[in-house]
Amino acid sequence: MNPDAARHGVSSVGLTLPRVLKRHILDGVMLLPLCLYLLAFTALPLLSCIVMSFTEANSQLFPSWENYRLLFSDRQFHLALRNTLWLTGVGVTLQLLVGLAVALVLHNLARGRGAVRTIVLLPLGVPTIVAGVIFSYVFGGAGYLNELLMRLGLIATPVDWTGGDWLSLGVLLAADLWKVTPLITLILLAGLETIPDSALEAAEVDGASGWRRFWYVTLPLLRPSLTMAVIVRVIDAFRIFELPLILTGKSTPVLGTLAYSEYYDYDNPFTSAAVATLLLGLIAICLTGYLGLVARRDAEA
Repeated sequence: MNPDAARHGVSSVGLTLPRVLKRHILDGVMLLPLCLYLLAFTALPLLSCIVMSFTEANSQLFPSWENYRLLFSDRQFHLALRNTLWLTGVGVTLQLLVGLAVALVLHNLARGRGAVRTIVLLPLGVPTIVAGVIFSYVFGGAGYLNELLMRLGLIATPVDWTGGDWLSLGVLLAADLWKVTPLITLILLAGLETIPDSALEAAEVDGASGWRRFWYVTLPLLRPSLTMAVIVRVIDAFRIFELPLILTGKSTPVLGTLAYSEYYDYDNPFTSAAVATLLLGLIAICLTGYLGLVARRDAEA
């Protein structure tokens, strides 16, 4: 301790605190605009949405479960919840499998790697609305798929691919797979590039086959990239909105389109806020469960 500081009863902690604040004042000033932006455009609207979801529309009573009671008794909500969970579970699983396969092919590609990567990643640059319009030309009543099947003699009349049954979910799954799989490929390809060749060569020297090298070396080292891909895609898959709205409209509702319909079509912002709050809760529960599972496996390893 400084003798002069000790003589006057001032601790060294009291002396170093202004120095620390002075040293990091520039960091705080640089972060201030970001913090204000997040507060104004994320935290406050989110809090307002949650408060509205627990506010009764007619009496303005708070807190109230009336909006959630109306939702849980609505068949459209149950259908939207089922569709959202199905598209998220099946869609993210397929996207991870296809994205990993494409990333492995691109990683091991010797010639024309740049051109092939550009072609594979092209759908990533297509706006979602444009992708929805493209797939409406393919799967519409007078679309290319019906025309092809009729010319081949496989069907006699056009099939309603977007009529609201499981065919519509298949169309949405295919459109979402085409649009976002390049993002998964890009994340996993970056992870594959970081895996050292020495680890694979050591496994090969030990006599491990190609499948064993992939399962016991590549996948464990790729786990951080897989975790990032799952987090990004689960959040985005739960919030799917443009593709169902363009391709199927109200015939195949999801939670995103249901919140939109409650607000704009039925002029009920309180019920819309309840749908959005439930959607936020689903995302939080799924991500927390997945991250907890990953942390448990890392601890066991």
